Amino acid sequence: MTVVKGEIDRRPRRFYKSAGVAPSEGGWAVSLDGKPLRTPARRGLVAPTEALAEVLAGEWREQGDRIDFATMHANRLANVALDRTPESRAGLAAEAARYAETDLVSHLADAPPLLRQLQEATWTPLRDWAGEALGVRLIPVVGIIAARQPAESIEAVRRHAEGLDDFRLTAFLHAVSLFGSVVIGLAVEQRKLTAVAGHEASLVDETFQASLWGEDAEAVRRRDCARAEARTLDLWFDAVGASVRPEGAT
Repeated sequence: MTVVKGEIDRRPRRFYKSAGVAPSEGGWAVSLDGKPLRTPARRGLVAPTEALAEVLAGEWREQGDRIDFATMHANRLANVALDRTPESRAGLAAEAARYAETDLVSHLADAPPLLRQLQEATWTPLRDWAGEALGVRLIPVVGIIAARQPAESIEAVRRHAEGLDDFRLTAFLHAVSLFGSVVIGLAVEQRKLTAVAGHEASLVDETFQASLWGEDAEAVRRRDCARAEARTLDLWFDAVGASVRPEGAT
């Protein structure tokens, strides 16, 4: 966050010296100056792996004199995973499945030819992979009007999402929303693709248009913010993939 000269900085001042992690029931707890953190719903901020707990603690360590919660993408995801996802799993899985009906990578441009070539080169391998690896076979269409996608493919997305644990499901849904594509979200969650690469794949149209006409400052800001969230998703999925649990955890 950039504070404009003359504006009042309303971000809270940093009130702690250190952030750490320690074994806890159910995983690894994050603490500030030795005091365990809690979510907005007053649950303990406990990650399933030490690696993810370190990602969360790292965001607290990186804060300056003021705490900028807008930069703490992983902590926001963790709060959702602990406070909201457990009671919303079916709805989140259904939401992911709905993205398959109008997936970004299924909508191809009719013109110009170069844009169509870029879309095909970037998105076709991802669609093919999703179909072969996960049974999510989506039919590409030309234009913005959606085509009816195979019911079994939509159901495959729903089943896959329901099979994820709360922390993976939370990040998966965030990836799908960020990229506008369940196919890219699946590729990122399965580590077929990094989230940063997934972000670039989702911007084929925008990047092409920017190469022709340039882009304004607001577009650059939005892209940079989304890229920062993508980098956090990479840290998150790599961390939850580490299955080592602390001794004595249940």
